[in-house]
Amino acid sequence: MANDFPALPGFYRLLFLYLEPISTLAPVLMVYVSPGPAWFLHQLIPSPAPLPSASLEPRTLMAVWQLTNCYFLLGLISSLVFRAVRDALPNNPAAQERILGASFLALGIADVRFILASFMGLPSDLKYSPADWNSMTHGNITVVIILFAFRLTWFMGVGRKRYYYGQSRTKDTKVI
Repeated sequence: MANDFPALPGFYRLLFLYLEPISTLAPVLMVYVSPGPAWFLHQLIPSPAPLPSASLEPRTLMAVWQLTNCYFLLGLISSLVFRAVRDALPNNPAAQERILGASFLALGIADVRFILASFMGLPSDLKYSPADWNSMTHGNITVVIILFAFRLTWFMGVGRKRYYYGQSRTKDTKVI
């Protein structure tokens, strides 16, 4: 039952099984297909300066490729691991929720670190001027804040039934 995923219902399913993976795979395509790694690097901090040459110094190019590999990994986790949880444990919503919760905790910690690194890396004149941010900066800060907020609402049980988190446990309770 591919559609039976009680631990990740409705909007959460749409967001974490489809939209988040797409949003993390988009930068990979931008770097490897078009407009390329130089464009990507230039977009990390909004600037009116023209795009530098299309070739990057090898260390910089490697760092851009490694960063986009991290985006790719996040997309794979959301897409493949969450589907594996759904398919392998269709009749065990508590186990689904426990595994998703561990994943969301790890992703949430990474979200906070990513938001802070992105924000702290901005020049001081841009930090508190979101109107001057470009789509890459909003993606790295604003969108990640939204994803983090929805991870928190998932943990709080907003808009879904809880099966593991928020439930009382006894010694005899077996989850998996």
